[in-house]
Amino acid sequence: MYIGIVKEIKDNENRVAVTPDGVKMLIEHRHHVMVEKNAGTSSGFTDHQYQLSGAVIADTDCCWDNELVLKVKEPIQSEYKYLRQQIIFAYLHLAAAPVKLIETLLLNKTTAIAYETLEDKNAYLPLLAPMSAIAGNMATLVGCYYLAGFNGGKGVQPGIVLNEKSGQIVIIGDGIVAQHAARVALGMGSFVSMATRRIERKEKLRQLLSPDLNVFNSSSQEISQHIKNADVVIGAALNRGARTPHLISENMIKEMQSGSVVVDVSIDQGGCFETSHPTTHSNPVFVKHDIIHYCVSNMPGAFPKTSTIALSKVTLPYILKLADKGLAEFAKEKGQSLAVNCCNGFLSNRAVALSVDMLDKFRSDYSN
Repeated sequence: MYIGIVKEIKDNENRVAVTPDGVKMLIEHRHHVMVEKNAGTSSGFTDHQYQLSGAVIADTDCCWDNELVLKVKEPIQSEYKYLRQQIIFAYLHLAAAPVKLIETLLLNKTTAIAYETLEDKNAYLPLLAPMSAIAGNMATLVGCYYLAGFNGGKGVQPGIVLNEKSGQIVIIGDGIVAQHAARVALGMGSFVSMATRRIERKEKLRQLLSPDLNVFNSSSQEISQHIKNADVVIGAALNRGARTPHLISENMIKEMQSGSVVVDVSIDQGGCFETSHPTTHSNPVFVKHDIIHYCVSNMPGAFPKTSTIALSKVTLPYILKLADKGLAEFAKEKGQSLAVNCCNGFLSNRAVALSVDMLDKFRSDYSN
């Protein structure tokens, strides 16, 4: 298969889809690989390293003009012109994407395969997991940073100060993002509370993370009570393939203390907070109702080398399956078929179609 690896152009998105070692493996499987000039530079990988791995360094147009295009993030508007009847494999988050992107994918009969909806045999999300871990680690740290007085925060430093705990951190969700955020917060010595829809997991979460973790039921009433006095609230909920529900309403935000911080890790799927809207690494925060909102939609892009290595490690086996066997064989496995969000002019993931109110464009049989 002819494969193009393109350079990311989203604001401060410094990751690249495949490392030079990954390219070498694709070449060993007899695929032809083009890498856009300087695609890996910000992740610490030079064009020369890709050439040594067997890739051809090419311009943007050439890299997009391949059977399979590998990206990290969804195409932004200036890239829509490159969409045609090829396969794109990337984080797409179509449930919260601009309608124009979806319309362009359907119009051009682009096959769009999303990392974030691919499941393994255990219904685990293996391609979402490493970026969730990095975003979770980052969420606590960035939330604490914006609490600083010079950032307009309330001036509370979470952690242990002379054997006394300081800082209230509330995490909405109990998955990988939430668990990594909690580990960082607990390691600092903060008071940490976690909302879960599965309260029967309370003791398991406490055993996994810390007996100091407070686990509560994620009802609106419970969430509202816990965030009133929180210093940092981290939104880490996930509704697979679908838009994330607003678990924290605008009225709840209004009841929080001035200078508190919310970090919406779920923003790429629409966001946990009713007051959220996507931000960028260049302009990461905004203030609403005296609450600092951090809503960067590509958080792991801040740590591109770690993120790229972790991403390439988990995606490469699936890229090889797709390239070696073709789309039809790839999609025979149920978990992999869930990753196919668009094909032949139709939406092929029901959760996505429902989220964007395009069920009339949904077709489950996309094999021909």
